[in-house]
Amino acid sequence: MVLPVRPGMTVPLPGHLYAHREQLIELADLGYTDIWSAEADGADAFTPLAMAAAWEPRLRLGTAIVPAYTRSPACMAQCAATLADAAPGRFALGIGTSSNVIVEKWNGLTFDEPYKKVRDMVRFLHDAFAGDKVSRTYDTFTVDGFRLGVRPEQKPQILVAALREGMLRLAGREADGAIVNWLAPGDVPQVAGIVRDAAGGEDREIVARIFVCPSTNAEVVRDNARRVIAAYMNVPVYAAFHEWVGRGEQFAGMWAAWKAGDRKQALLEIPDEVVDDLVVHGTRTLPCSHSGVLRQGHHHELIGDSAVGSRPGFLASSARLGAGRGVTTARLRRWPNGLPHRLLLHSHACGPACRHLVA
Repeated sequence: MVLPVRPGMTVPLPGHLYAHREQLIELADLGYTDIWSAEADGADAFTPLAMAAAWEPRLRLGTAIVPAYTRSPACMAQCAATLADAAPGRFALGIGTSSNVIVEKWNGLTFDEPYKKVRDMVRFLHDAFAGDKVSRTYDTFTVDGFRLGVRPEQKPQILVAALREGMLRLAGREADGAIVNWLAPGDVPQVAGIVRDAAGGEDREIVARIFVCPSTNAEVVRDNARRVIAAYMNVPVYAAFHEWVGRGEQFAGMWAAWKAGDRKQALLEIPDEVVDDLVVHGTRTLPCSHSGVLRQGHHHELIGDSAVGSRPGFLASSARLGAGRGVTTARLRRWPNGLPHRLLLHSHACGPACRHLVA
């Protein structure tokens, strides 16, 4: 099955939400088809999408991701169904464990049994979206007598944030696809193969968040990217993922220095080739190693996230790079072929020096 390439962008963009209407219209004009939100310490995942649903009907809307822990089951179903009702056929709900930092340290909850928590939430959402009264004991919670009062014309897709085999299989077996963060081109066969196998060979979406900085100053990009990579890769779930995909030896020096408290040395221990694998950078005319995956027999969505800096016109230039033109898609075209996935391209490029590379 040949599925289309879909360029997209992460929201919210920098600045106040009320001022984003013209930027979202510009994204659609530039060729973007989708926008995806996230939820950590900034805007919630649903409000920016609700505003976009009214402002720009050409855009598909998705969350990548909403933590499974921080909303109760009924509240999660209500939020998702309400947005699906506001944008019929245009909304996909991405949920995941998030991290122990967000769940425990920021929200005062217990980060217990993350696999079961996400699995149970997926199962409950399927039950709730069916429209029947839900009275069921799941492994991590019980729902007694809940019936969803919002009946969207089309049930939203459910995607699962997945980093290792258990969650990837859950995404393929019980959801509509997977969302993967910090994915390099060489990781795609391992990740997508598990999802496809769990789905019994059927196509599933795989949404891969790719970080992008459209700058020719490789030294500045790598220096800033190392800070972001180190912050993420010392979170246990991300460290375990990169060990699993075979990057443990490349990160060993960084992990050792970080554990010893030497943050400066930890950054220096991250090899250039790892940075270049995980962060797309360059210009529209530069060839690069990320070219790949996206042409033959698979489902792609390029969802670009451009954190707009102070430089005038940056949104347009960054969006043009991400929306199927130039180096960004050139890199992606050389990824492995034959894998059904939808690719989210996150272009975080704040100002001339690309100071901020992460959502």
